Amino acid sequence: MFLNSKFSYSKSNKSYSDLLLELDSGNILSIYFYPRRREIDVIYKDGRKEKIPILYNDQLIIEKSSENNVDLTINNSRKDSSIANSTATFFLLLIFIFGFALILKSTSKIASKAFGFGKSKAKFFTIEDVNTRFDDVAGVPEAAEELKEMINFLKNPKRLNDLGAKIPKGVLLIGPPGTGKTLLAKAIAGESGVPFLSISASEFVELFVGVGASRVRDLFEKAKENSPCIIFIDEIDSIGRQRGSGIGGGNDEREQTLNQLLTQLDGFSENSGIIVLAATNRPDILDSALLRPGRFDRKIEVLLPDLKGRNKILSVHSLSKPLSDDVDLNFWASRTAGFSGADLENLMNESAIHCARNFSEKISNENIENALEKITLGLRSSNVVSNKIKKIRAYNEVGRAIVSAINNGIDSIDKITILPRSGFIGGYTKIAPDDDVISSGLISKKLLLSKIEIALAGRAAEIVVFGINEITQYAADNINYSTAIAKEMVTKYGFSIIGPVCLDQNNDEIFLGNSLLKNKSLIADKTSTIIDNQIIKISKEALANAVLKIKNNRSMLERIVEVLIDEETIDGNRFKELLSNLVKV
Repeated sequence: MFLNSKFSYSKSNKSYSDLLLELDSGNILSIYFYPRRREIDVIYKDGRKEKIPILYNDQLIIEKSSENNVDLTINNSRKDSSIANSTATFFLLLIFIFGFALILKSTSKIASKAFGFGKSKAKFFTIEDVNTRFDDVAGVPEAAEELKEMINFLKNPKRLNDLGAKIPKGVLLIGPPGTGKTLLAKAIAGESGVPFLSISASEFVELFVGVGASRVRDLFEKAKENSPCIIFIDEIDSIGRQRGSGIGGGNDEREQTLNQLLTQLDGFSENSGIIVLAATNRPDILDSALLRPGRFDRKIEVLLPDLKGRNKILSVHSLSKPLSDDVDLNFWASRTAGFSGADLENLMNESAIHCARNFSEKISNENIENALEKITLGLRSSNVVSNKIKKIRAYNEVGRAIVSAINNGIDSIDKITILPRSGFIGGYTKIAPDDDVISSGLISKKLLLSKIEIALAGRAAEIVVFGINEITQYAADNINYSTAIAKEMVTKYGFSIIGPVCLDQNNDEIFLGNSLLKNKSLIADKTSTIIDNQIIKISKEALANAVLKIKNNRSMLERIVEVLIDEETIDGNRFKELLSNLVKV
């Protein structure tokens, strides 16, 4: 028992020699000596208590205490030190055990991942898990009908078996981005009534060779267990591209994955009751072995929607949005030629955002117009420009509008503005696209020449108004566009004196290094010179025609430019009002 715990000691100012004198005088009752702390606790006979520092293991204090019969208690603190050391050791042990447990837990996770590394990451769906149906898919009626037939095969296979026919093993959905390929797959999952496995092709490929092939095997094993079953592989071009292409030949992991997929689709093993549905927007780079009958028996094109399809898509995406009574979706469908389903969905969403920004309760035509301009042209710039720059912009844009009105009719002009947009040097003239050309894909020589004339009409207006020495680079983008069209006319479409010969050398260069590995161009130098001369000739003739048309309508050009500088924007109806006695050359 340590008595010093019962007392309160004050720090003493006495020196070591004073302590020895006190011991000799007999004033001290008892001493508690702490060698490790190098101090003593002194209790005097009059009740005072003090702490006095001493030397470590001071023998003189011990001798003096013994000579003067002073009660001396030595405490070397070994017990306290032992307890402190034991406590520290215990906590260190706890930390070590906790750290070891964490390492063991992470190691077990890594081990479990290692064992499941070759497992497929496909998501399993049943008819109850998917709400999308074919009624929710608009704008692609032909593709939807084809896929409905596939579902009928799955639901009633006996009709096919009686005729000796087999269910197609694979269906490849081909189309531009945003046309609804994945949405169609969701509709199949909702309509088929059979299990549905969905995976992205990029999830097969890993760093280690053989993992992708293992995942393909595991995917088809799961499908066999749930047969009849549909497997949907999105963006199949990430593993299905041509083997041995580009510098280095290819990627071993990707090629092994593709080889395993080819074997599973049509190999020695039977996969009856399994239909593989895949989607891609790059069918040109897919391996030919993947596209042959027996693997992907059917190829369904999911094209951009026509006018009727765009109207239906806008109607679907407008169901949850309050529209003003004067909004005509058929009109906006005609204004959005070339838009995909995703573009139209984005258009209605941006319109709703613009409506909310203006604190309106219903989406108006103005909201849709602003959303359309934002999507197609970018954000409006607020840069302040001089009247001279406004005049240059106005002449360029009105010149293009007049030539377009002469070539394609006054209804072809949708809007003219000199207000700049982000990424553009100035204003723009919005010309309504030809829906028939977009839907059919057929382009005539007359149409291409008209496009070149319209593109160069801005430069033509500058030549007529300012003179050849005062032209600007404002029309640079349009010149680049017209040159590309002229080059295609000569080298691809046979629309020149060279004749019906394809001289385009870039079609097959879809992989890095293909062009480097090829020999020198097969086109003779003389032929290359003829090509260049023809492109120059087409461009110069188009510019001359545009200059002539603008000269014959100079007074109209000046009048519309004056209005455009004042109002900054002219819509299609206002443009029609300003046109009078248009001279067609």
